[in-house]
Amino acid sequence: MSTADKVLAIEVAAGRRRLYQLSRLRPSAKGDDRTMISLDSTGQLAVLTEALNGWADGIRRHQPERVASHFTPDALFQGFDKKHTIGRPGIVTYYDKQPVGVSPEFQVMEYRQLADDALIAYVDVDFIRPNGVVVPVHLTVVLQNVEGLWLISHYHVSKIDLATTA
Repeated sequence: MSTADKVLAIEVAAGRRRLYQLSRLRPSAKGDDRTMISLDSTGQLAVLTEALNGWADGIRRHQPERVASHFTPDALFQGFDKKHTIGRPGIVTYYDKQPVGVSPEFQVMEYRQLADDALIAYVDVDFIRPNGVVVPVHLTVVLQNVEGLWLISHYHVSKIDLATTA
């Protein structure tokens, strides 16, 4: 792939800044001219950080619909509840029952691109409750590029038992 075929694209749409590198695939024997998304490490981290900042901001503002807008319509979601949910309505319900004033602080620990349109990340998150109690968790997220937006398609959180960590 030649350098001329690579373009660094920065777009602003729907209030979200999207940073990714676009690479033109060679036309196949059928003659199609598909575009794939190939992210370098900096681009991967930028995409993840932007998506997680949007998620966290929606939680801080206690806007469950806004939180859910950062997920795909068919997202697999496992929060602290015993049962998982599929899709935005369940995500709205989950975040609506959280106390007002919860503030997540996160650090992306590991990440990689799974496919042209998918990223996975392992994230440490501290959910700070209004009373100051910190609930540390490990979070695994898969982001999917859907019509130019990077959205969370898989979310699985695990509480950290501080009494057993050393």
